[in-house]
Amino acid sequence: MKNLFYILITFLVFTSCNEYQKALKSEDVAVKFKMGEQLYKDGKYNKASRLFTQIVPAYRGKPQAEKLMYLDADCYFHTGQHYLAGYRFERFATSYPRSEKLEEALYKSAISYAELSPVYSKEQHETNHALEKLQLFANLYPESQYMPEINELVKELQFKLEMKAYSIAKQYNHIADYKAAISSFNNFIADFPGTTLRENAAYYRFDSAYQLAIKSVEYKKEERLNSAISYYNAFKKSYPASEYTENAEKMVEDLKQQLQQYSTKS
Repeated sequence: MKNLFYILITFLVFTSCNEYQKALKSEDVAVKFKMGEQLYKDGKYNKASRLFTQIVPAYRGKPQAEKLMYLDADCYFHTGQHYLAGYRFERFATSYPRSEKLEEALYKSAISYAELSPVYSKEQHETNHALEKLQLFANLYPESQYMPEINELVKELQFKLEMKAYSIAKQYNHIADYKAAISSFNNFIADFPGTTLRENAAYYRFDSAYQLAIKSVEYKKEERLNSAISYYNAFKKSYPASEYTENAEKMVEDLKQQLQQYSTKS
């Protein structure tokens, strides 16, 4: 009985593959469509996609085109071809703005573009593009069942942008380009007022100003000492119980001691 079962399975697989190959070679678009639909239902998205790609041009302007375009895009979605999925779902939405599948298509398009977002250390063009698509969906469907996931993705991608900007500013501090670090931290704090990295940014902005002041040429030193102290005051006011407080207080005492020489001179 076991051997008979294996023989039957082998026969069914062979028959299925044979039918698929016939559909691929067939010139009958209806045959390809029918086989593609069945493969799609069976979760065989790669095979279905090959058939759909062959017949999409032939169905343009026909009643079946809407369904075909959606299935074709969804095959790319399920096989992780994110750029093609996002693009094809967008084309579907443009072609069929009244489709009952419109919300789902725009959702899957936005999700696909979000999947293209790289790690924060790389260039973030794809992240910004994905955020635009996610925001568009949120504007169109604020009550959608997909909004919890959309909101989580927006937070995740926004944090990538924050990390990118913060890491650039931190790198300037690391390589001792303190003027660039101060400017970058100022921009970061202004651009991301609600960021969880704000305390870190405020401290390292002060640290950069401190380093710039104590290593300054003499004719700029007094001004830079005062500037650094003002950054300390801003940090202390916002984060009186910060983990950086002990270090910051040591630095500000150093700044004040160095500043005393200018008071003495005047």
